[in-house]
Amino acid sequence: MTSSEFRIGGEIGVRRLGFGAMQLPTGPGPARETSIAVARRAVELGVTLIDTAHMYGWGANEELLAEALYPYPDDLLIATKVGVAPPDPPHEAAICGRPDFLRDQVEQGLRRLRVERLQLLQLHRIDPSVPLAEQLGALRELQVEGKIGHIGLSEVTVAELEEARQIIDVASVQNRYNLLDREHEAVLDACAAAGIAFLPWRPVHPAVSAATSEIAAVAAELGATAAQVSLAWLLQRSPVVLPIPGTASIDHLQENVAAARLRLSDDQWRRLDRIQPR
Repeated sequence: MTSSEFRIGGEIGVRRLGFGAMQLPTGPGPARETSIAVARRAVELGVTLIDTAHMYGWGANEELLAEALYPYPDDLLIATKVGVAPPDPPHEAAICGRPDFLRDQVEQGLRRLRVERLQLLQLHRIDPSVPLAEQLGALRELQVEGKIGHIGLSEVTVAELEEARQIIDVASVQNRYNLLDREHEAVLDACAAAGIAFLPWRPVHPAVSAATSEIAAVAAELGATAAQVSLAWLLQRSPVVLPIPGTASIDHLQENVAAARLRLSDDQWRRLDRIQPR
């Protein structure tokens, strides 16, 4: 594997710059056709990791990806997430880690993505009302049955990650993290030490374009955008970092993918790293 690649769970080789499908419109009409075109273009550009979730359109996002990309290329990994119950008025959407609920969402994901095995299944959130051993135990059972390949977590603390690793082999962690928001720095460091893939969601902070003159200066030096510089910083932050920027625009997608070719000098990286997170 090269520095631009990573093996999730020590097995699944992917290019480190992936694609987050959450922003793709799934309703009928021209917007859906554009979404399909964006997903297909991502694969054409060499993206081999696409992130989705049951919560994104309550299954509609998974169905969209299947419509756009099935049958899937051999090297494409579509990771999905379970563990959030859809709204049921008057109740709002809520975290749900009951074993029967998780199993049902996994079965739905298999059908919607048209696969027999979810190669990377992540728990969208830990349910504080259900023992962690029961939540992860249910996913481990599905793993033994061959319906899940590798198991990951999302929005966890270092302590939760350590507890989970006593129950399962954790292949990935998906926490919010970017140049201007490093709340989960310690979690990233724990993943790096253990060789666990770290998929930062919101890898580009919404305020990055207007954040600091330092980002603008580095972008000008590289002939790049502030967003591309932010992605390049993430890729050089640690070899376990797999950013998953999302967009519903082909132009924006191509801009994001091009960030994988940027190389920050040691001086540029240090200048960016000294920026105070917001």
